[in-house]
Amino acid sequence: MGLTAKGIATRQRIIEGAAAHLRSGDPGVATLDDIRDVTRTSKSQLFHYFPGGKEELFLEVARFEAARVIEDQQPHLGALDSWAAWDRWRKAVIARYRAQGQHCPLASLMSQVGSVPGAAEVSSTLLESWTRDVERGIRTMQAKGQVGEQIDARRTASAFIAGIQGGVTVLRSTGSTDHLEAILAILIAYLRDSAD
Repeated sequence: MGLTAKGIATRQRIIEGAAAHLRSGDPGVATLDDIRDVTRTSKSQLFHYFPGGKEELFLEVARFEAARVIEDQQPHLGALDSWAAWDRWRKAVIARYRAQGQHCPLASLMSQVGSVPGAAEVSSTLLESWTRDVERGIRTMQAKGQVGEQIDARRTASAFIAGIQGGVTVLRSTGSTDHLEAILAILIAYLRDSAD
């Protein structure tokens, strides 16, 4: 869709307003009228920018939330070049999910748009980008001789992401970050010990 600068700003305002609203509750009960009220947009505006209605809007909000997962870990995730940097990243991940608590807006949104074309791409793009950043950090540490060359950087980065996701799943059930903290501590110790 060809949009003017004003149109792009309006569309983004709707996405960000909807994201803030959905972050504070259960997207399953949110209606387009709720989103219109929160974002102060008319019905015609909403359907102009999101002709597919609620599913299209929620898919865009899911993309926005997926991007936030990575952004919330920066600049640490993009600079895993020392053990201090890995520790800063670990703390940022734990802080993000501790603040999020048991309600995961991205998971809730994905459950709403799971069958919509493009939904699987949102998750796979997020996971691939996240894995690549961690893998780059491991390779950087290998080049510095601080992580053993025998470590498979891609496979270990995948373990980090799977571990984080598992820790977040437990957090959603229990309200505790203990499992998330444990897996990050164990995997970082694994990397450190590999250079001995």
